[in-house]
Amino acid sequence: MDHNIANIRHDYHLKGLVENDLDADPLKQFRLWFNEVIGAGISEANAMMLSTFSNGRPSGRIVLLKDLDERGFSFFTNYASKKSREMEANPQVALTFFWKELERQVRIEGRVVRTSDAESDAYFAVRPRGSQIGAWVSDQSEVIPDRAFLEEKTESFKTRFEGSEVPRPPHWGGYRVIPDYVEFWQGRPSRLHDRLAYTKQIDGSWKIERLSP
Repeated sequence: MDHNIANIRHDYHLKGLVENDLDADPLKQFRLWFNEVIGAGISEANAMMLSTFSNGRPSGRIVLLKDLDERGFSFFTNYASKKSREMEANPQVALTFFWKELERQVRIEGRVVRTSDAESDAYFAVRPRGSQIGAWVSDQSEVIPDRAFLEEKTESFKTRFEGSEVPRPPHWGGYRVIPDYVEFWQGRPSRLHDRLAYTKQIDGSWKIERLSP
């Protein structure tokens, strides 16, 4: 291993985070932070790590947040993919956002459910046509022989839907993560970071606590 890896470090210093900074609702607080990320012009601001757990093994991958409302965080994928199979087997998942330019991280834990067909149809309808075709082409996570296999399938589906709208595939749609834990992390000097966590209470309210870095 290159020993220089151990010397890679960055001291965080941009901002702090105190309890009085926070909204009582973590979803509203997330939206405040997300709007700041968008305002800062950060690329792929909606990229998030989705972590699943199945058969005793964790699994993670980057997906894109596509909607946020009072119910939770939504994204879209192939229902037959590895991650979907894992979520169907165990709906407890985690999301992680990291915006290095603002020295911020958000960790979310909760239960995942499928979005309605109407929501999936609405989002699919506004996707670029190439992405719509791609949803039909890809048997996500399955082994394929080579790149040419994808390209041939792509041409086949382009021909199939030529001159018409591309319908949403029955195996493609959305999931919503309903959070019960949300943690906001702000980098601080000397690794003494600010960590403020919301935990959902039985009565539906949120308890806010400061965690040691």
